[in-house]
Amino acid sequence: MSSLAAPSVVQSVDWLAIAPPTLAAVVGLAVLVADLFVPERKKPLLGWLSVAGLAASTALLLPLLDADRSTFCLTGGTRACSYTADRFTLVIQFLVLGGALLAALLSVTALKDARGRLPEGEFWFLLLSSAAGAALLPASRDLATLIVALEVASLPAFALVGIRHGDRRSSEAALKFFLSSVTATAVSLLGISFVYAATGTLHLTLVADRIQDVDGQLHTLAQTGVVLTLIGFAFKTAAVPFHFWVPDTYVGAPLPVAAYLSVVGKAVGFSGLILVTVVAFPSYADVWGPALAALAALTMTVGNVGALRQQATRAYSAVRLLAWSSVGQAGYLLVPIAAAAYADDPEHAVGSTLAYALMYAAVNLGAFAVAALVGRTSETNRVSDYRGLYARNPLTALLLAFFLLCLAGLPPGIIGLFAKVTVFSAAVDAGLGWLAVVMAVNVVIALYYYLQWTALLFRAPEGEPGAHRVPAPLTAALAVTAVLGIALSGAPQLVLRFADTTLF
Repeated sequence: MSSLAAPSVVQSVDWLAIAPPTLAAVVGLAVLVADLFVPERKKPLLGWLSVAGLAASTALLLPLLDADRSTFCLTGGTRACSYTADRFTLVIQFLVLGGALLAALLSVTALKDARGRLPEGEFWFLLLSSAAGAALLPASRDLATLIVALEVASLPAFALVGIRHGDRRSSEAALKFFLSSVTATAVSLLGISFVYAATGTLHLTLVADRIQDVDGQLHTLAQTGVVLTLIGFAFKTAAVPFHFWVPDTYVGAPLPVAAYLSVVGKAVGFSGLILVTVVAFPSYADVWGPALAALAALTMTVGNVGALRQQATRAYSAVRLLAWSSVGQAGYLLVPIAAAAYADDPEHAVGSTLAYALMYAAVNLGAFAVAALVGRTSETNRVSDYRGLYARNPLTALLLAFFLLCLAGLPPGIIGLFAKVTVFSAAVDAGLGWLAVVMAVNVVIALYYYLQWTALLFRAPEGEPGAHRVPAPLTAALAVTAVLGIALSGAPQLVLRFADTTLF
């Protein structure tokens, strides 16, 4: 009697492909355990261990540059994998892990200045855990892994925002952030369950194939699932009208955490949105294309008008301005994703989002680094506190001016100008002329508040100017962001070429 061999269900694991997020997670666990045994006076070592872990995780991306690797794949005839390390994945992972590394450098100084008021072991564990989840998300190629990665990135971030015990503002910020994110997750999970019910699969490529030919009775279910999934990710990107948590969360969180959320949090939301729209739901482009175009116009307008209304003498106005500015920048980042619905080459359009995100990450983290420096002597961190910064610390003032001009898209911030032109071109090429006009108007609005802040740096200071002492970790963060910004302005093609390559 002959017997047929059963097909193997054992999945091979490509350890090199999953190494970057895995190392960040392992170092996070190591820091949490070490915190139990390290005496109080040596707690700063945990910070430097975390910095080293994030640097090593970023370095592990280098062996993957020339490879397109997949793991946790279905066995049998169907080729569908849950984890893929392609160009898209590596660009986002570099942004996430590099952003987390710079936020960690800012945190070393912040924790030292807190003088024990912030629990160091828990802080570093939460930061590394969130970074691991954020690095996993762009590699996710099924909806279950996507949601798990999203929550691993988000849940520690709630705790990081509210980690200052007894601080009412911090607790309120954490609660707002938590409620908005939980709502987003609930809506996304409901949408994903509808998509699974209609297609019978969670893998993005299989969903894309099957959702085009669902049974007539399941068509409404599939449409509802697509819409709910997109709404959930719109929450995560802080798109209007799901943006209300942003200003209060940035003000209530420790400044390095606000910097982390402004860059890494956005990378998480936008990479997830790109995967569900361009990879999983391309056949529903007529649904998500107009919706994202409207969201982009609304988001950039509300964000820039909100930043414009900030009063220079109001407490925490500098952080609030950066928060509203980040909402406006989210609108620009949405434009190429919306354009992908109309473009003949959607991957090229999405490349414009990646190019813009890399520019934004470098210069926005630099602006937050200067804000962290000024915040050491001016606790309320008002825009007016930056008056005469050039007289107190010329190099820092020049760097902040450069970062603000990059965000505005003005020379010498050439990379900001080129990134905005790339996004603008994506809208025009896709036939979204009206959205390009809205973007142009918003760029002009943003010029006003960026230039107003820049001019303030060079005015005569009020009273005797006092020098800011720049600690070594802050110096390192400023140096890295400055070098990146200047290098990219000198050779913008290093970033812009992502708009001209196949990403998936």
